[in-house]
Parts: sequence; C-alpha cells; structure tokens
Amino acid sequence: MKKFLALSVIVLALNCIAVSPASAQCSMCKATAENSVRYGQKKGLGLNTGILLLLSMPYVAACVVGGLWYRNSRYRKVKSVREIG
Repeated sequence: MKKFLALSVIVLALNCIAVSPASAQCSMCKATAENSVRYGQKKGLGLNTGILLLLSMPYVAACVVGGLWYRNSRYRKVKSVREIG
C-alpha cells in the first residue's frame, strides 16, 4: 500500500510539473464565448458552465468509487475483528 501511495504521489507531482498551456476550444467557440461575455450575453457563461460540469464528472465518479471502496474495506475489517473476538 505504501508503494502504491508513493507511486501515486510521484505521478501526480510529475503531472503537475509537466503542465503545458492548452487551448481546448476551437477559435470560433473561443471568439463567441469571449464576445458574448464581453457584451453581457449569456452564451459564454453557459459554455463555461458546461465545460466545468464536464470537467468535474470524472472527479465525482472517482470520489464515489473511493468512498465505496473505503466503506467496503472498513466493513471487512470490522467483520474480521468480530469473528476473531
């Protein structure tokens, strides 16, 4: 478990160090979003909200899986202690 945690920390650190700037939107989408926000329209805000929603879903899924895994492992430990004692 300690090796896995150490490897995870190393991989995360390397990913944070090796960040390159990205332009994820096409030029037309970017121009539309910038102009609509600049002139007070709501299109750009909706586009940005959609991007944030899509970005957050993998993290939510990982948290749910991690929580279920933790609960299951904790249940197994309690069950094994009750069988022994």
